[in-house]
Amino acid sequence: MKRNIFNKVKISAAGAFSCLLLLTSSLLTSCEDWLDVQGENTQKEIDMFDEYKGFRDALTGCYLSFSSQNLYGMKLTMTDIENLACLWYVDNSITDEQAFGALSRHKYDTDAARGSIKSIYKELFSTIVAVNVLLKNIDENGDIVGKENIRNINVIKGEALAMRAYCQFDFLRLFGQLPKGGTKTVKLPYSYTTSIDEFPTFYDFNAYVECLKKDLAQAEELLKANDPIMTSTFSALNSPGKSVIDTYLYYRQARLNYWAVRALHARMSLYVGDTSDANNIAKDIINAKTESGQPVISLSGANDLVKGYYGLPNECLFFLSKYDLMSYATNALIGGTQGSTPLARAGAYYISTQQLNDLYASISGGLGSHNRYNYLWNMNNYSPSNVKFPAIKKYWYDEEKASDYDLVTKHQIVPMLRLSEIYLIAMETSNTLDEFQRLYDEYMLSCSYTLYKPFETLKEAKDELINEYRRELFAEGQMFFYYKRTGATKMMWSKTAVNEDDYILPMPSSEYDPSLKN
Repeated sequence: MKRNIFNKVKISAAGAFSCLLLLTSSLLTSCEDWLDVQGENTQKEIDMFDEYKGFRDALTGCYLSFSSQNLYGMKLTMTDIENLACLWYVDNSITDEQAFGALSRHKYDTDAARGSIKSIYKELFSTIVAVNVLLKNIDENGDIVGKENIRNINVIKGEALAMRAYCQFDFLRLFGQLPKGGTKTVKLPYSYTTSIDEFPTFYDFNAYVECLKKDLAQAEELLKANDPIMTSTFSALNSPGKSVIDTYLYYRQARLNYWAVRALHARMSLYVGDTSDANNIAKDIINAKTESGQPVISLSGANDLVKGYYGLPNECLFFLSKYDLMSYATNALIGGTQGSTPLARAGAYYISTQQLNDLYASISGGLGSHNRYNYLWNMNNYSPSNVKFPAIKKYWYDEEKASDYDLVTKHQIVPMLRLSEIYLIAMETSNTLDEFQRLYDEYMLSCSYTLYKPFETLKEAKDELINEYRRELFAEGQMFFYYKRTGATKMMWSKTAVNEDDYILPMPSSEYDPSLKN
């Protein structure tokens, strides 16, 4: 059966998660509705966490919410967030009355944009509050699991803390002020709440970042001491049954494992301007070795892409396992190898031939060997008027050729943190041309491309990085945040200049006060 790695616990998790969703309804319902169900849900929560299995099911429920299409399953990776970065082709027929057009033109005051932003906002906080319920019960009732499960409960707590940090970090990147060079300040809620009776505290930028650092530090500490990845390999842990650990702790790439949390920390440090910390963490990940002396993880583009592993799973420090990925991603992004079938319809996400040329314009010496160019784009996709419109294949796979094992670990995935991004972070924060060039050589070897000329200055080298970020992380949801943290006034393919307000999404009206911009 073509399911994700949580298949074995998914049915039991569904009931557990429904409880968590009811508990998080404080963000979505009125006080009267909440009071009607509060007593019942309190008892459900008590019953749920009366054994170890309840904690596992609760974490699974959090991952299911985290990977929903309103969050990282689609909107914050493939579609809406990439519209904010003006990456997709916007047909003239697409108006501001559609989220596609409104977001790409940064028209946040339209009903379409407000609807999209609200769905993301609500799902982020629903996930965060569900995580908070789990964390509260670990702290209050975690000893119920017994000594034999203490290591496992510490892994669950570490992952939950990391998930809260992941969501809250992106809340900052979406709704917060520019990390540098801005004139506006924004206070945001960092939520530790679990019910309607509690309202999250709002923090200024620096205090909010301290909350992030605290969650990440605690997650790293717990996972460093307990995560199976510290004594095994990603490959071995993708094969349940070969060791004596709890089977729930397998498939570490599909979970916020220790190395994924370190990668998230590097991403966060770069965003807030701590380039020294970002560089140190990135190089630690790149140079990390297993107990046998092999790299913990290596760049995989040269091997993965020729096999049709378009999400580069073997270099993913963290990916989402999505058994239904093809049912919606291919419909939205087209992808595939359908030949001349006219699929470039209004509302689908694709680029023009000129945009594809723009993406690779800075690559000198021809593109004959560049594997991202050759494998990740379906260049045989045509509009009904017989005009070519390249479509990204990152989320497409050949179902007839994929084994069940490959479906779970190689194809049905959404990349969240990849080693290629860590290389880009390490290069961006390098202080010497020699270090930059060495990292760039390794990175481009993974792209199967060696025809470039060495850079003459560090500035020249770093100027090229924006192009690599665009090419490498296309449809992974990072480019808008790159533009925001660098204060860019122009986005490639944007028809107008970008200003500070375009980078600060308005928080939807809710029971929280949204009027916090000064």
